[in-house]
Amino acid sequence: MSEEWDLQICCMGAGYVGGPTMAVIAKMCPKIRVCVVDLNQKQIDAWNGDKLPIYEPGLPEVVNECRGRNLFFSTSIDKEIIRADIVFISVNTPTKTQGIGAGRAANIKNCELCARKIAEVSTSDKIVVEKSTVPVRTATAIRTILAVNDKGLKFQVLSNPEFLAEGTAISDLTKPDRVLIGGVQSPEGIKAAETLASVYTNWVPREQVLTTNLWSSECSKLVANAFLAQRVSSINSISALCESTGADVSEISRAVGMDDRIGKRFLQASVGFGGSCFQKDILNLVYLCETYGLDECAAYWNQVILMNDYQKKRFSEKMVASMFNTVTGKKISIFGYAFKKDTGDVRETPAMFIVRDLFDEGAKIHVYDPQVCRDDMWSEMKYTCGICPEDTPRLDESVITSPDPYSAADGSHAIAVMTEWDEFKDLDYEKIYQSMAKPAFVFDGRNILDHAKLREIGFEVHAIGKPDPNSFSDL
Repeated sequence: MSEEWDLQICCMGAGYVGGPTMAVIAKMCPKIRVCVVDLNQKQIDAWNGDKLPIYEPGLPEVVNECRGRNLFFSTSIDKEIIRADIVFISVNTPTKTQGIGAGRAANIKNCELCARKIAEVSTSDKIVVEKSTVPVRTATAIRTILAVNDKGLKFQVLSNPEFLAEGTAISDLTKPDRVLIGGVQSPEGIKAAETLASVYTNWVPREQVLTTNLWSSECSKLVANAFLAQRVSSINSISALCESTGADVSEISRAVGMDDRIGKRFLQASVGFGGSCFQKDILNLVYLCETYGLDECAAYWNQVILMNDYQKKRFSEKMVASMFNTVTGKKISIFGYAFKKDTGDVRETPAMFIVRDLFDEGAKIHVYDPQVCRDDMWSEMKYTCGICPEDTPRLDESVITSPDPYSAADGSHAIAVMTEWDEFKDLDYEKIYQSMAKPAFVFDGRNILDHAKLREIGFEVHAIGKPDPNSFSDL
């Protein structure tokens, strides 16, 4: 520690977790110096500029308040590790694409590289904090690497998983349900956990800061996301039943959610879940279960993923079937591409799979999203679906990004709502209807539109878990 600061923190990784988390710590702890480091100069320049590299409501205000005071962004990784008392590891841990566990296991290469860098350049004892979502017992690898440093330094490794939801990350950080800190249950480990807890208790009540052993903390993050995703897949499975029987999934969600034992959250049927966490963490959990010979447990959790894939495929197939079994040459408008509203994140977004399926069917696709850029669309599609304009004929000319929803819909045969952006609720759908080819279809993958009003205008409306009035005479 220096005389100027109570603590100095370095965060390795300037992404969706590291940037917002460190910004809020800096805001809430003016006597703590916080520096976020990254190898990517472009990313750091963006954090130091007027347009931040990620879209998150409330984040620019927090960054602008603290940047240059006690919040810094830098590529001087060695220098910032050396001066830090606490080093957070907040780097990407993607699902492995090859080798043992490919398609399920998390690749912790980046975490290992961070640990090696910390051991290499450190000149004093430090607390090292896992912030990345990692498999259970990853801390063993980090501890082993740090312990064999040749300088006699002592490192305490903690697990401090994030429980953020994109779009509400700032409120999640400023008013968290809980903060979880896992550490080795030794005097040194407990002391390190209390040091980190003292950072959060600048604004979080101490009773909401939970301390556990390392392995419980690492596992809790995977389990939390698995439970949330399970609820989404559960209600989505019921949405398919509703469409076949004439039941309304929204009414079922309301009835079920009023049971205090179940609760109302994450019971909104949709085209499926996306984002960087749910699928990756469940696949990680599946692989861990398989590794320990718990095949029935692995199959149970894998079904959550299979149901999510089924829901996306079911949506695409319903679009084609409803439009006379062909969309070849037809213009289709995609309203929203981000995996959820209030973010520009496209990782594992359901919209990508719908666009891919429609492209395979020969459709001309026009996408509008207020926060997603075309380069990000292609980057994620290449990584996840294995296709991109460079190696897929007609893709670039078949998928157009539109500047607004009205131009996206002009002349189209159908609109598919893929993201629940609030602005889609307030569009002039009479104007849109007049501009479209007839019959004009709306496929609401988020159940955010007024379906009765759309039908009055003249649209043929299909929605997740909603009965089609043309198919039932007794609704």
